[in-house]
Amino acid sequence: MTGPRRPSAPGTHPPRPGRDRLARLLPAPPGAERAEEAGAPRAAVVGGGIAGLTAATALAERGVRTTLYEREAQLGGRLAGWPTRLADGTAVTMSRGFHAFFRQYYNLRALLRRTDPALSRLTGLPDYPLRHAGGRQDSFRHVPRTPPLSALGFVALSESFSLRGLARMNARAALPLLDVRVPEVYGRLDHVSAHDFLETIGFPAAARHLAFEVFSRSFFADPRELSAAEMALMFHVYFLGSAEGLLFDVPREPFPQALWDPLAGRLRRLGARVRTGTAVEGVAVLPAGGFTVAAANGEEPYDAVVLALDPAGLRALVARSGTLGDAGWRERVARLRTAPPFLVSRLWLDRPVRADRPGFLGTSGYGALDNVSVLSGWEGEAARWAARTGGSVVELHAYALPGDADPATTEKELLGELHRLYPETRRAGVVDARHEWRADCPLFPVGGYTDRPTVDTPTPGLAVAGDTVRTGLPVALMERAATSGFLAANTLLNRWGLRGHALWTVPGRGRGAALRWAAARGGDGR
Repeated sequence: MTGPRRPSAPGTHPPRPGRDRLARLLPAPPGAERAEEAGAPRAAVVGGGIAGLTAATALAERGVRTTLYEREAQLGGRLAGWPTRLADGTAVTMSRGFHAFFRQYYNLRALLRRTDPALSRLTGLPDYPLRHAGGRQDSFRHVPRTPPLSALGFVALSESFSLRGLARMNARAALPLLDVRVPEVYGRLDHVSAHDFLETIGFPAAARHLAFEVFSRSFFADPRELSAAEMALMFHVYFLGSAEGLLFDVPREPFPQALWDPLAGRLRRLGARVRTGTAVEGVAVLPAGGFTVAAANGEEPYDAVVLALDPAGLRALVARSGTLGDAGWRERVARLRTAPPFLVSRLWLDRPVRADRPGFLGTSGYGALDNVSVLSGWEGEAARWAARTGGSVVELHAYALPGDADPATTEKELLGELHRLYPETRRAGVVDARHEWRADCPLFPVGGYTDRPTVDTPTPGLAVAGDTVRTGLPVALMERAATSGFLAANTLLNRWGLRGHALWTVPGRGRGAALRWAAARGGDGR
């Protein structure tokens, strides 16, 4: 079907993606460089978020005739953006809120480099401060980036650690954090919640709020529900396992303009079909092999399918597609859970916030408010509106809200907490506001690891991608989505004798023999 054109060059490796000399390379699986046009296989990718865009790009680059289906009018999934018009007549872009592009997101950044080789559409924020309502504030600006100096430096510089609090900690219980490996960490810690694991360690309360719960809530889950294994993996990826540090980049313009529109243009130039506003109604396995994908505009045959959907979308599509997988796989998919709802409130204010306010601030003890972004400090569209009007654009996030939370009450509460946090906003009038209530992120509950799908499925030619997926690699959040997209494409490319794509991750184990030795003698979180 594909006929080799040119074999992969032996011994060639992509350049190191960051500053971490211990970053781990997974070489590209070998094969032909590109499918012969006449017999190129056909693949459907269902879902146009990060995972789907990655899979579609990786397939199309190898000559696979690729169709990307996205039910919404915009690409990007949970990083989509859409046009809206403010009360003052200004056309702006709304989205589901702030996302941090950490420098250890090697595979996501590799995707973005397809249209922006220098990543010039991203800009770094100088700090990631965390503030507690009691007055304590921590910062990562001056913390060393290379472990274990990063951990030692954070403790030394943080107001949240005291000698008395450190003396009370159960250091033995914390030792597993020194050598996090996948999937072993799930065998050790998936049975306990992040909250209970931190209780066992005895972290000082203030340090727990600022150094752990702020991050664990990035999974849109209460720490009492989140698997301790997922939190430990987060600690490894962002802190003790990587030398890239905890500072991050943000897009200079809204998501569509900075990221997805250029990538969609490249997909089309590669010959892929990008079908937005097209919901897939079902996928059927053909008796002789291959699939049909049914959408509003009819059915089409494909040699392979990638399902790159959020948990609810995956559950629903599998339930409607009775020939996919086997009984056990379908049951596990049906048990996937969605994280509690979250709220993003974006406010266009008629006054500026104080000039020294950070672009992003994590919070603890401010009611439902989890963080504040001053978009007009770093996003071009927001900055231009602020410069023209003399105002500012501020975004408020609340994660893991109760299912019965009242929208109007919660939105008002966030505004009140903003006034408490940034008093100058009390005098500001709200020119306009947008509120996004969503509940479509994956939940990684205690004991839920084995239910999560892998990239491979019992059906040949069917792959799954997304941040729900078990990859067997130390990746999380957006990077897990991108990595799983490349892995799904590699799985299919291998079937057709085509070369896959190289991947990078943070180190797959603890840094240094001494740390690994100590971790081997630690507790297991029980």
